[in-house]
Amino acid sequence: MSKIYQVYGNDAHQMTLSLLEASEAFRLITPGISVALKPNLVVVGTAEDGATTHTGVVSGAIEYFRAHGVSDISIIEGSWVGANTMSAMRRAGYDKVCEKYDVPFYDLKTDAIRSVKTPIGKIDVCARALDAGLLVDLPVLKGHCQTAMTCALKNLKGCLPDREKRRFHTLGLMKPIAALAAALKPQLTIVDSICGDLNFEEGGTPVDTNRMYLGTDPVQIDAYGASLMGLSLSQVEYIGLAEQYGAGSTAFDESDLVNLNEPSDAKSYPKPSGTVARLTKHVKQDMACSACFANLVRALYATNYSNDVDICIGQGWQGKSFDGLGIGKCCKGARRCVMGCPPTAGQIANALEDIAWVGL
Repeated sequence: MSKIYQVYGNDAHQMTLSLLEASEAFRLITPGISVALKPNLVVVGTAEDGATTHTGVVSGAIEYFRAHGVSDISIIEGSWVGANTMSAMRRAGYDKVCEKYDVPFYDLKTDAIRSVKTPIGKIDVCARALDAGLLVDLPVLKGHCQTAMTCALKNLKGCLPDREKRRFHTLGLMKPIAALAAALKPQLTIVDSICGDLNFEEGGTPVDTNRMYLGTDPVQIDAYGASLMGLSLSQVEYIGLAEQYGAGSTAFDESDLVNLNEPSDAKSYPKPSGTVARLTKHVKQDMACSACFANLVRALYATNYSNDVDICIGQGWQGKSFDGLGIGKCCKGARRCVMGCPPTAGQIANALEDIAWVGL
């Protein structure tokens, strides 16, 4: 199975460099290769809203590949139907990145189109994505109102003309997303999970995870992302379908994860507000790492948890006893604890569902 490299922190640029260096991504480079970076600029907004890829992810990738001799680097994207790609790139700050590094940005809404064969028939794909020597997928891990989550596989939908994007919706999204994955395979995926939205692809309810991760199998990347969000593969149908269509493997375990640092290297979670505050009303936080707290938030949302059992989380609970549910190894003194550093949202969700049925 492929390795997944993971890093915690707040600096998207440096985190990207760390992931690329640790994974020895230079091995994917061949003489004269072209590199196309495909971020998520689905709407006109900022990365802090939880919908778009941080500029630091792009600048870090540019610096890394430039340092390894690649001169032909471009950024490619086509925002969703109804949004202006160039407005989105400027609002997100990509114009400044392009100017600083002298890298072109191509709006795929104006690109040439070619039809490719897929397991469900032909799909029209933008030529720049197909012709890239090295296609690097730079998605945001976030919720989605129709597909539960969006990450590596669904981000490739931005490589389609608008008319094909519309057709994907008429086909129900799941099968065409999976089929596209079998035909358009990025060789490298770097996931921006710094503050992806809780449940909506347009952003508005960002959850600070302060995590990024990298891999070479986009299906595995999405399967891991689903676990981080507290979702089963059955809830995100296109991931399993992509595996059936030969796009990659959903398999991963702890031995496949390479952690470059610890969750505590990122900032503590800020004071919750809005939807997050409502979800965490029974949570007693004391110096909680953002990655651990974000996994708890996503588990609470995924399970629609409504029990009044207190939940403790954070380094401040180390060495203390607590008559409730503890999240992470810092809270092992709780009556019941979900161990891990951090535990995934899926693991937390399982404990929350047990409590809902049988109590502590």
